Formats: sequence, C-alpha cells, structure tokens
Amino acid sequence: MPASTRWLSLALAVLSSLASAQQSAPQSDQAIAEHVLGPRWKQLSRRAGMIFAGTVLSTSAQSDRAAGPTPSIELTFRVDEPIAGVERGQTLTIHEWTGAASMHRPMTRGQRILLFLYPPSRLGLTSPVGGSLGQIALDSSGQTVSADALERAAVMASRSESSLGQQSRPTAKVTVLQLERAIRAARNKNGSESEKE
Repeated sequence: MPASTRWLSLALAVLSSLASAQQSAPQSDQAIAEHVLGPRWKQLSRRAGMIFAGTVLSTSAQSDRAAGPTPSIELTFRVDEPIAGVERGQTLTIHEWTGAASMHRPMTRGQRILLFLYPPSRLGLTSPVGGSLGQIALDSSGQTVSADALERAAVMASRSESSLGQQSRPTAKVTVLQLERAIRAARNKNGSESEKE
C-alpha cells in the first residue's frame, strides 16, 4: 500500500473517531438550556426577578385583598432550589392578575416546577416571564425536567428547525442543576453583552 494511501486512511480514521466522539460528548449547559427554555433563554433568565425550582403548596381562585380592585390569583410555593431572588426553604406567596394567569398552564397543589417570575409590580403582582415559557414542569423528585416538558421543547424546536437547520437535543435527562448553571452564567453577563444577543 503506498504511503499516501496509508496517510489518507489514517486521516479518515482520525476524522471518523473525532466525529463519533463529538456526537457522544455531553452537551453544554447552555445548549441544554436553549433546548428546554427556547432560543431566548438568556433574556428570560435576565428579565426574571425570582427564579427557583419549587413545589406548589396552594392556589386560590381569587383574592381581592392582594391588589385591591384588581382580580388576582394567590399562589404559594416552597422554594426547593433557589436560583435568583429567593432563599432555600422559603415559603413564597405571590399574587397574579387573573388575565396573566390565562397566558400559562394552570399550576396545581403538589406540582414541582421551575419558575421564572417577573419582579413584583407596584400593585404587588407578578407572573411567569413569557407566560408558559417561564414555567417548566419537573418530575416528582423536583431534580429533573419532566418528560412532558422535554417533549414540548422538542416540538417547539422542530417547528423552527426548517429555517435554522438541525439543532442538537438532549439525549439524556435534563437536571435543574444543569439549567441553574446556565441561568446563573447568563445573569452574570453585563448589560452591554445582553443587548448584543
């Protein structure tokens, strides 16, 4: 076998093994966050005043005392994993305008969820940033994104792939810790960088 053929065979073998290794390499936290939270996940992370993984403790139909004449829903959470603006173990009660509540999936008692909440308004009202984009269902352990949430993310990604090309998707479970690392990194960027994105 001529030397040039051996070198060509060796080069092809190396390229093949590099391609194989790249496919099996773990995805970055940022790529996983983009898949689960969508292409504007960094803006979602920066706009939120409170971000946490928690458990829904209670919901009430309407509360007139929260914002005076503004009809609102009262939701109470236990913060299991704080990311921004809250503390671990904190019991957090929020009031959400009933009109905003129609923009996301209803929350139920006992549900585990990753929430991105706007800072409270002058009236003391808040809601998930981007409606249902700021509300990610977790599994019963509260440590992993639910299979339903991953499936919804895959459907949303497939709708945009025709114009953006094939996007990578998580091949294993997605943990709250992976998303937390990506969110913290995005929130630590300075304002001038976020304007460019």
